[in-house]
Amino acid sequence: MNYKFKTQPYAHQMTALEKSWNKESYAYFMEMGTGKTKVLIDNLAMLYDKGKINGALIIAPKGVIGTWYNNELPAHLPNHIGNVSILWQSNITKKQQEKLETLFEVEEALHILIMNVEALSTDKGMKFAEKFLSCHETLVAIDESTTIKNPKASRTKNILSLAKSAKYRRIMTGSPVTKNPLDLFSQCYFLDPFHLDQDSYYSFRMRYAIMKTAHIAGRKIQLVAGFKNLGELSEKLQPFSYRVLKEDCLDLPDKIFIKRQISLTPDQLKVYSQMKEKALAILNGKVVSTKNALTQIMRLHQITCGHFSSDDGATQPIKNNRITELMNVLEETEGKAIIWAHYQYDIISIIKEITKVYGPGSIVDYYGLTPQEDRQPNIKKFQDDPKCRFIVGTPSTGGYGITLTAANTVIYYSNGYDLEKRLQSEDRAHRIGQKKSVTYVDLMADDTVDEKIVEALRRKISIASEVLGEELKSWI
Repeated sequence: MNYKFKTQPYAHQMTALEKSWNKESYAYFMEMGTGKTKVLIDNLAMLYDKGKINGALIIAPKGVIGTWYNNELPAHLPNHIGNVSILWQSNITKKQQEKLETLFEVEEALHILIMNVEALSTDKGMKFAEKFLSCHETLVAIDESTTIKNPKASRTKNILSLAKSAKYRRIMTGSPVTKNPLDLFSQCYFLDPFHLDQDSYYSFRMRYAIMKTAHIAGRKIQLVAGFKNLGELSEKLQPFSYRVLKEDCLDLPDKIFIKRQISLTPDQLKVYSQMKEKALAILNGKVVSTKNALTQIMRLHQITCGHFSSDDGATQPIKNNRITELMNVLEETEGKAIIWAHYQYDIISIIKEITKVYGPGSIVDYYGLTPQEDRQPNIKKFQDDPKCRFIVGTPSTGGYGITLTAANTVIYYSNGYDLEKRLQSEDRAHRIGQKKSVTYVDLMADDTVDEKIVEALRRKISIASEVLGEELKSWI
């Protein structure tokens, strides 16, 4: 491949490109943290250089479209490729409409449209995607392609219909089978209806699932009781997919950092704006102490996490997207994960949601309300029991002294201000006994103090001791 990389690929990324770059359809089944986004960007750049495409439609979950636009494309798309890159927004203002129109104006450029997968459930989103595909020779890629695993969902049906207009198709996910092998059907059908030799989900299910009849509320329904012919299914995947696990990548850095962005709900925006005005009123007109500024930031930070303290001291929930984004990340995660949260209220919410989805034996806790007699047994269960996939705790309680090397994914549901607690909690997984790279995922709300906190901690700044009151006020 006579191609000038902007950033040098790791060995497994180079292998992925060699296997896939000129194929019409391909699946990058690459575990979170192994750099599948870079592979896709290099792939579409190679095709553009060869005159094969002049457009790319990237479909991704809400939590990562901003990262695609703001970080990944600028980092990895070669400088010699002129491009027009636009991030889709559902609220199309006159200014946004003018931006969207540039996708059809510059002829000698790579036109890149990044859309959140939810937009393809709407008529507006579908019509624009169809217009874009009709005007360009395109590659369509689905990042975290398990978002189309449900063949009955409207967005799945719509995206499958778009595939017919794409010259090249790619899917990307770290965990192609999230609950059972039937998850593969829609993902592979998007690539090519003939890849799996089954023309419908039901014929696919008949071939690979063992069904049983159950009688519920006077009705007979079919339930999946087990699976069959999985060796055959695995062989069918081989020609058009490449599987990468972190444990197979010897050249990865020890620590890999990823951000997942969250939008505030209308209820959160309303309360956040009110609290922001109140905070500025309290801080204005006098010398701002760091302690006072941190108190106001904490109140705003709580709102981004989906709750706030009322005047009587009670915690009031606010409708939010944070727990949903956490569950999206867990669905993409292979193996075990540590989840750190700053507030006890969040720990309780996380335990409840994970138990509902993954079962009561899937999670243990280690925080202030965990009884002393349960703490060591919980660590042992997480380390030794294959059924226990998650441990959730606060860095102030669980961030010191314990070993959690069974996990190589660490998720920060929310962060505090203390750099030492952050670094100590990072090292629960990254210590002697850890044989893999560790991926750290920060959930953060766009355009809020949440974003500032994560950025400061990532730069190894201790917010409580190194950032002064007036500077903190500017964060608000």
